[in-house]
Amino acid sequence: GEMVLGARDIERQSHFSPLKKALQRLGSRIVSRAASVDVPDATTGFRALSRSAAMRLFVHSEFSYTLETIIQAGRNRIPIESVSIRTNPKTRDSRLFRSIPAYLKRSAGTILRIAAMYEPLKVFFYAGSLFLAAGSLLFLRFLYFWAVFGHSGHIQSLILAAVLLVVGFQIVMMGLMADLIAANRRLLEELIYRVRRQELDK
Repeated sequence: GEMVLGARDIERQSHFSPLKKALQRLGSRIVSRAASVDVPDATTGFRALSRSAAMRLFVHSEFSYTLETIIQAGRNRIPIESVSIRTNPKTRDSRLFRSIPAYLKRSAGTILRIAAMYEPLKVFFYAGSLFLAAGSLLFLRFLYFWAVFGHSGHIQSLILAAVLLVVGFQIVMMGLMADLIAANRRLLEELIYRVRRQELDK
C-alpha cells in the first residue's frame, strides 16, 4: 500500500477508558465508511506514506490530519494497509485535546467537512431532503384540516411548510453548486500533483 497505518490494539490500551475504547471503535467505523476502506485504527499517528501518496494529499484541517488524510486517500483510491503494532506505555497526556467531548466535537466537524468536500451533492441532498420532507408533511396536514373541516385554519402550518420547502430547495441547489466546485477542486488537485512531480523530478 502507498499509505500504511500502524494499528494499535485498542482493547489492550490500559490507559484508555471503556468509553474511549468504544469511541475509538465507533470513530474507526465511521472513517472507514467515509473513506470506503477498512481502517481498524483511524486515529493512529503511526503511519508511513509513499512519495506519490504524500503529493496527492492536501490537508485543510488544523486539528486532525489523521482522519482527513485517511478519508482523502480512500476517496483518491490511494491503496491503504494497516499493520498491527505495539506501543510504549503512556508517559504524558495528549496535547491534541483536553477532554473527550472536545475531541468528539472537533473530530465530528472534520468528518462532516471532508464528507461535504468529497460528496457534496449527497450531503446537501440528504440535508435538504429533511427540510423538504418536514415541509411536505406540514403542507399535507394543512390540506387534511382544510378538506375535512372545510375552513382555512392552521394557516401557521401552511406558512411554516412554505418556509421549510423553500429552505430545502435552496439546500439542494447549494449541493449542486458545491458538486460543481468539487469537480473544479479535483482538477486543481491533479494539476498541483503534476506540478509537484515536475519540481521533484528536476
